[in-house]
Amino acid sequence: MLGFFSFTEVTDPSAHRAYNEWHQLDHMPEQFSLDGISFGQRWVCTPACAASRVAVSSTLKRCHYVTLYLMRDAEVLPGFTALGQRLYREGRFFAERRSHLSGPFEVEGRWVSPRIKVSAEVVPFRPAQGIYVVLGPAVDGATLVSRPGVAGAWAFARDNADDRPVRHITVAFVDGDLPAVAADLGQWCLASGLASDQESDQASAQELEWAGPLERVDADCWDWFDRLTPQ
Repeated sequence: MLGFFSFTEVTDPSAHRAYNEWHQLDHMPEQFSLDGISFGQRWVCTPACAASRVAVSSTLKRCHYVTLYLMRDAEVLPGFTALGQRLYREGRFFAERRSHLSGPFEVEGRWVSPRIKVSAEVVPFRPAQGIYVVLGPAVDGATLVSRPGVAGAWAFARDNADDRPVRHITVAFVDGDLPAVAADLGQWCLASGLASDQESDQASAQELEWAGPLERVDADCWDWFDRLTPQ
């Protein structure tokens, strides 16, 4: 199974509502016309989420949204690409956006909290308040799901084209209070050495490209950035 990620920036600060309307009501639903896509969800890095990150790269700092599709296998990818190209030709694409990290990652681990009855395989389908993403180094998923408010976690990995270490994305599905869980997981990242709160130690954490929360995206609740945009 693959997880196809997109870390996306909306390049026009006034276009968030239009972007969300397009993605939630047009673009994402169309992806389920493809055989082999079993799941699709998008989350938003609100200003509050951004403030609670303990690590982010200079490139991904610009991203406002993270999208994840779960695909059966690599055979789904050609159709996925072809559908995107067709929608672009039909004028059903959104211009004021830029993906700073996009592509397929292999599923390499799935865990569920002992307090949750469902299996680890279905955790993404269970309603959640949001997610906590750790991008870069591998994470101990078993320890992660033992933290308060974490229902489960999935880990993904992709080899880099050069000699850099394997890139990992770990997604913790949060069913507790998202700000409280984010604060706890941020401290856990610091205590475990994944991230550092000291600028002088930044080089030791250079593989960590993101460690922070994102909220779920609900229909027609797209005003997170409105107060930041001049009227």
